[in-house]
Amino acid sequence: MLNKQTITIATASLLWFAIVGTGLAKQAGGGAAHMQRGIDLAQQKQYDAAIAEFTKAIEANPKDPRGYTNRGTAYRQAARAAEAAGDAAGATTRYTAAITDFSKEIELAPKDASGYLERGQTEYVLRQYDPAFADLNKALELKPDDALALKFRGSAEIGLSQWDKAVADLTAAIQKDPNDAISYDRRAWANRNLKNYDPAVADYTVLIEKDPADAEHLVKRGATYTSLQQYEKAIADYQVALNLKPDDYDTVQRLQYVQAMLAAKNAPPPTATPTATPPKPGLITPLNIGIAIAVLIVIAVIERDGPMVVQIANLTRLWDF
Repeated sequence: MLNKQTITIATASLLWFAIVGTGLAKQAGGGAAHMQRGIDLAQQKQYDAAIAEFTKAIEANPKDPRGYTNRGTAYRQAARAAEAAGDAAGATTRYTAAITDFSKEIELAPKDASGYLERGQTEYVLRQYDPAFADLNKALELKPDDALALKFRGSAEIGLSQWDKAVADLTAAIQKDPNDAISYDRRAWANRNLKNYDPAVADYTVLIEKDPADAEHLVKRGATYTSLQQYEKAIADYQVALNLKPDDYDTVQRLQYVQAMLAAKNAPPPTATPTATPPKPGLITPLNIGIAIAVLIVIAVIERDGPMVVQIANLTRLWDF
């Protein structure tokens, strides 16, 4: 989902970026031509060339904050392109340069929300959630109705595990921009972490209706149905997702798991096995054997000592005489 968010950042920034550039061209004097060329190059995804043009525009008018905003945005898009190409070091260098430019914009125009918004977005992409939250919070202090700032502050709150606050911000963002798919996706994730599964299902359903060919949201709704133990619905979502992406091994495993859970749920209860009655002991037991031996010993003693007992009895009679 981070990749999709970054792409959305790119699109939103470039649209805003062209509008800012047009306004700047009317005011920037000698830097206007460089600014416009930079805008044209950025729209053609020639980011390094755009950065060079924006640098010339800044040199012509170093006190205009919009030159830094445009160059910072171009740096951020160049960073995204470097990531896609597997150049992690190049991406980090460009993201850092973007933050530097947005910081310069804030220095020149501290009462303008755009610098905080742009820097906060970039910090969010770098997963620097605390500074991102601070910047986006400042942007909303200066411009409370900014849907983009609400969306990214909600996203930063998710990064900070502030789920309730994230739901509130993303709900406000959706009210202002009901067509933004990322806000629905992020709000669904926050609600899942709050165990508010029904609202999460509703958000994923909106996304699936908007783009039925997107397997990702089917999988996420299937996972939410699984949490609700609505296994039949989860199976249906996973099967549709696999029709769209047959080689998704993770979804195959999810489907197999849910099918096993459904089978266990529907299995009949086990039949009780009667307890076997232990057999009654026979006559030949250790106790009975012991008693028999004791009796034999007594009999043997009596037979052996019987004459002596008679003799002692007779002797006693003599003394009595």
